Amino acid sequence: MTSQTTKAGQTDRETPSAEQIRRAPKVLLHDHLDGGLRPGTIVDLARETGYESLPETDPDKLGIWFREAADSGSLPRYLETFAHTCAVMQTKDALKRVAAECAEDLAEDGVVYAEIRYAPEQHLEQGLTLEEVVEAVNEGFREGERRAKANGHRIRVGALLTAMRHAARALEIAELANRYRGPGPQSGVVGFDIAGAEAGFPPTRHLDAFEYLKRENNHFTIHAGEAFGLPSIWQALQWCGADRLGHGVRIIDDIQVADDGTVKLGRLASYVRDKRIPLEMCPSSNLQTGAATSYGEHPIGLLRKLHFRATVNTDNRLMSGTSMSREFDHLVDAFGYTLDDMQWFTVNAMKSAFIPFDERLAMINDVIKPGYAELKSEWLFRQTASTRASVGS
Repeated sequence: MTSQTTKAGQTDRETPSAEQIRRAPKVLLHDHLDGGLRPGTIVDLARETGYESLPETDPDKLGIWFREAADSGSLPRYLETFAHTCAVMQTKDALKRVAAECAEDLAEDGVVYAEIRYAPEQHLEQGLTLEEVVEAVNEGFREGERRAKANGHRIRVGALLTAMRHAARALEIAELANRYRGPGPQSGVVGFDIAGAEAGFPPTRHLDAFEYLKRENNHFTIHAGEAFGLPSIWQALQWCGADRLGHGVRIIDDIQVADDGTVKLGRLASYVRDKRIPLEMCPSSNLQTGAATSYGEHPIGLLRKLHFRATVNTDNRLMSGTSMSREFDHLVDAFGYTLDDMQWFTVNAMKSAFIPFDERLAMINDVIKPGYAELKSEWLFRQTASTRASVGS
């Protein structure tokens, strides 16, 4: 059997199927806990806590409402979606359930390592302390890891504690992230993040938090370069010292592509590439927020060709109706990516994770590379079976 030619001149040996994409080991660095709830869980928790403001009480209809609200182009309606999810995440039991289900859902989708971010300050409305929020979420992640293992999947989940850039609690949250860092039953926090509207709220407002984290040798990422552009990226890197960029999609504004295809990088883009600064790219979310116009036009295609350290992420799985497998499905369709490309993005992400070097290396060598090698070998066995069938007939 000769390999059948498919899109972009590829063969079926090279183009992964949807089932292979789902089975492939994946690494997720940018995913919000309050943006990934199961619709049915939201309905259950609303009923248990007496929250009566949901726009729909049927889980299927509620899931559709979230996706349509996120796609509406209306910022108030988009932000309303998080008001509903946060409203039902105000008790220990609710936080544990949401975190456990997050780990389960990601593991079912083939994610082997994930860093999930959330803002503890958004879960205090019913009397929880910041510490109780963190401990409940950590406990939920550990429970989710155990359930995933019982179902034949493996996943490790680390937490990123997020401070809201329009608020004034960044240093407090940074100190919290430092206290709960590392392994252990009550630990599991691997770093810090700031999120929220970029325009009018530059990361430099929180320099005290970033200086503290650097003194404590802790890791942090900053939402930058999604809505506000190059100044946001520059401040996040050169003033604040971010290890990674949340989104960073607007780095494309510092790259010029001539009519003949030659590419010229500006100084900031060159710095980002030369320093191997990880870009936490979220294609579906970027389409919703207007940071990109289509999957085919998403900057990740050019950044991949130019060997930036780009990674693929989900951002808000509920609002975008997405998963890591769906994100890769879109990119395979748009750019003709192969399993080799998927492995490249996945190894990039694992290299950029906020866990110790030896543990990252073990995940790459013992989990990710063997997983892709097995998937890439399947074409040979399909070919052998087809050849035998042809001979037999």
